[in-house]
Amino acid sequence: MIRPEHIQELAATIQLDVVAHRRHLHMHPELSFHEYKTAAYVSEFLKKTGISCSGGIAGTGVVGIIEGTNPGKKVVALRADMDALPIHELGSAPYKSQNPGVMHACGHDAHTASLLGAATILNRLRDQFEGTVKLIFQPAEEKLPGGASMMIQEGVLKNPTPDCIFGQHVMPHIPAGKVGFRSGTYMASTDELYLKVIGKGGHGAMPHMNIDPVLISSHLIIALQQVVSRNANPTVPSVLSFGKVIADGATNVIPDYVLIEGTFRTLSESWRSSAHDRMTTLAHQLVESMGGRLEFEIRKGYPVLVNDSELTGKARTRAVEYLGPENVTDLDIWMAAEDFAYYTHETKACFYRLGTRNESKGITSSVHTPTFDIEEDALQIGCGLMAWLTICELTE
Repeated sequence: MIRPEHIQELAATIQLDVVAHRRHLHMHPELSFHEYKTAAYVSEFLKKTGISCSGGIAGTGVVGIIEGTNPGKKVVALRADMDALPIHELGSAPYKSQNPGVMHACGHDAHTASLLGAATILNRLRDQFEGTVKLIFQPAEEKLPGGASMMIQEGVLKNPTPDCIFGQHVMPHIPAGKVGFRSGTYMASTDELYLKVIGKGGHGAMPHMNIDPVLISSHLIIALQQVVSRNANPTVPSVLSFGKVIADGATNVIPDYVLIEGTFRTLSESWRSSAHDRMTTLAHQLVESMGGRLEFEIRKGYPVLVNDSELTGKARTRAVEYLGPENVTDLDIWMAAEDFAYYTHETKACFYRLGTRNESKGITSSVHTPTFDIEEDALQIGCGLMAWLTICELTE
């Protein structure tokens, strides 16, 4: 019987290798749907380790297979995302990005490195468990429609079909050495809103001869907030935010149109659909009542992420066995979005957090910032815990 101590020892022996993986990937980040060198790096390592794999899924996705002594008994899938963000990295770390304007600012380098480490451990133990491990290295988590949805469409959850799937994500708000879990609804859906308010431009001194799209837009932004504040059930978290408004006029020039971009997020799929209808109806009616015309596009993004309660409950208990109760915490809901959510609507899933914060080293920056970094000691837990959760599922 494999014990936690055995996995911990194996994780310790490959810690430097996992850090090296992470640093290589961090130095060579690639944007969504362009992870060609990253995919090649992953494939080369898996093959060198003796793990069969195939690539080119959803463009750059890679899938590896580790078969135990009875491959058909049970299948556990493990997922890591590989893409980086269009951010110029600040700082002077020796592993700083060598691709200007591109950075692993969300920890996907750590996710990929951790899964490579977990794969190494599980491959060494393949004669000691029954079942199959499916390794999913996914492109484009950061960009709609999301690499997860595309990989699912191309059959990543078939041949063999996983009985469950685990995903792991760094969390800079949790100290390194700790992990976090939440059963049930965890992360929000996300939709992108694109509006074009069309009026009639002209001289700012003669507003009576124009249809002012700036004025209409100001009313529209405020009115749309009522969709959340007066139509959403107060017990269902919802967020409507507008982060981009372009009115390309001047102090004395009213433009012909205004562009508005925003995001809508919620933790209810039924309310999400209803909110889309309410926003569309309200927006068109308001703009038209003020003499303008509206083009309104809602790009439907990732769904609500729902962790399977039974699987997540077992994973939390096993994390306590692996790390001790003082190092396992409960997570609150998170209004950010993750395309891992697509997997949660297809099979039993558990998406948990890996603490990467170290205040003594100044590693405190949030994800999606140019100063983001991780405490690399957390990678030993990153690979070890994922291997431990897999072994437990396959041997229960």
